[in-house]
Amino acid sequence: MIKAKDSIYKITPYIGGESTAKEGQRIIKLSSNEGAFGPSPMAVKAMQEAAKDMNRYPDSGCSALREALAKKNNISADSIVCGAGSDEIISLLCSAYAGDGDEVLYTAHGFLMYSISAKVAGATPVATPEKNLKADVDALIDAVTEKTKILFIANPNNPTGSYLKRAEIEDLHARLPKSVLLVLDAAYAEYVDDPDYTVGHDLVSQHDNIVVTRTFSKAYGMGGVRLGWAHGPDHVVDVLNRVRGPFNVSAEAQAAGVAALQDDDFLKMTLESNKKCLKMTADSLEALGVKVYPSAGNFVLVDFGNADKAENIRLALKDEGIFIRQMGGYGLPSCMRITIGTGEEMELVIEAIKGYLGSHV
Repeated sequence: MIKAKDSIYKITPYIGGESTAKEGQRIIKLSSNEGAFGPSPMAVKAMQEAAKDMNRYPDSGCSALREALAKKNNISADSIVCGAGSDEIISLLCSAYAGDGDEVLYTAHGFLMYSISAKVAGATPVATPEKNLKADVDALIDAVTEKTKILFIANPNNPTGSYLKRAEIEDLHARLPKSVLLVLDAAYAEYVDDPDYTVGHDLVSQHDNIVVTRTFSKAYGMGGVRLGWAHGPDHVVDVLNRVRGPFNVSAEAQAAGVAALQDDDFLKMTLESNKKCLKMTADSLEALGVKVYPSAGNFVLVDFGNADKAENIRLALKDEGIFIRQMGGYGLPSCMRITIGTGEEMELVIEAIKGYLGSHV
């Protein structure tokens, strides 16, 4: 038998959120942090139009999409690289900058793909302790060695919902060796309304070892399209363009992305609904005596006290066609992550959990 690299066999495959219910049963999928309202109708229409020419290869440089992203974020189109979701960007960064004998740093409850991508590249993933489920800058700096090549910070972080403010990001970067690439994974940035928060685009223009990754999968409701992008300094953009596939983003995805960026009203509605429903969900669950961690994303992390209770609640909700996400893989076995859906969906979730707790005193 032909064997792959040894590091590959150390990978536990990523498993997405469940969504299979009984035949004919209504599904309320709150296990994958998907957009509650789906994509913008403008994005759907643009994708349908683009599909008429699916016999043609897409624009390899994603020119129109990069220009639209540049205008939206007040950055240069030349500093943008697009990918099949930000997952692909993360993988490309690890493959390009880390390998055998190198280390990739991230926080204990950070996105699972950091560890997986590091192992694929042959590097060693290193997880640092968090403080109250938040990235600990001191712990991260203490973990840096001469082997460290990349430091990933999910900001805000999935699944904890916590984030570092601008001053904390600037402090982290100032104490980080210039030889380490700081990657700010801003998949949930649209949901943050704290004036002391920074996505990081301004920092990219000031430093040559910071990269920001973004996605259309969350606030833009386009997870099924697989569309993400990175903003980085010239030398990183050059490397990413060398290692990515020549047609890594489909024409349909590019068209949908351009249209989604034009639909400000849809995005505003999505964010306003999320803010309202997140507060209602957190307040209602806390009223039931359940611990809910503060979240700056489109989800809440709920601690039910012990792993068995959490899993029993997940299974009870699954029987009703409601899917939430277990967090054992993130080292949080007593917790469940619940995506914020529509107002009606969240009321049904709360009632289901209330019903379970009431019958299992």
